Amino acid sequence: MTDIFKSDFFKPKYFKRHVRDLFIILLGSTLVALAVKYILDPAGLDTGGVSGLAIVIKSLSARYLPFTIPLWVSNLVINIPIFLFALKVDGIKSIIRTAIGFSFMTIELAVLPEFSLISDNLLLTSLYGGVLFGLGTGIILLARATTGGTDMLGNSLSHIIRHIPVGVLIQILDGAIVLVGIFAFSIENTLYAFISVYVMGKVIDKVVDSGKKAKIALIISKECDAIANDILVEMDRGVTSIGGTGEYSGKPRKIICCVCSKKDVPQIKDIVKDHDRKAFFIVGNVSEAMGEGFVEHWS
Repeated sequence: MTDIFKSDFFKPKYFKRHVRDLFIILLGSTLVALAVKYILDPAGLDTGGVSGLAIVIKSLSARYLPFTIPLWVSNLVINIPIFLFALKVDGIKSIIRTAIGFSFMTIELAVLPEFSLISDNLLLTSLYGGVLFGLGTGIILLARATTGGTDMLGNSLSHIIRHIPVGVLIQILDGAIVLVGIFAFSIENTLYAFISVYVMGKVIDKVVDSGKKAKIALIISKECDAIANDILVEMDRGVTSIGGTGEYSGKPRKIICCVCSKKDVPQIKDIVKDHDRKAFFIVGNVSEAMGEGFVEHWS
């Protein structure tokens, strides 16, 4: 027991980070629970995952059984064997954060009062549900967690079914659950559910990549010093010079590297054009930029 308290977890800088992540997971789980309970479930939109399967089970139980199986019960019962399987395959460390997210969401599905936020327009409802669910999921992913379900199952299965990528496995599982929704709802609802799934994916990408994307400019020119000076002075952007060799001529060439925002690219182009119209200018995408001038902290 004493070894636990001597671990890095309880060191101030790590402990603060873990507490911060707990609040992030709680916020994200709350948004996902709100989306499921107040939008997707009342509208009959099965968007895949364990939450989508729980929506289907609730609808079918209300139709064919003398009682209705609540969302939180299905979420709990289905996730338990998935967690046990993941525990055996991946180990305890890989599922702790996800267990926290799953627990938060299950409790919230159980205690939140019953009412509906859906509109009469199913298209708008699918969009609202997708945005809220995607926002919550993206926030949870920022804390390196999930709410369990098919994401965890797909990741664990990838260790056994090695010839299929984990992303494809998750898509297969989610797609199958969405199609099951046809038996509980209508084909129309299923088609709108696919719209929600698409919106979720877009919102998740926006949240996870928010503030981290950038552009990288590579410039090869005889006027590299003048170009670099203008970028530094006029734009207050950092510039790095890299030594290179032109393989055709065999002569040494200087290469300027500048990571910048998308809106900075036109000004850099103008600076290069002013100094050397024969310069070789490359602009590429940067999926994540960390450090001064961009995201100034490491999570």
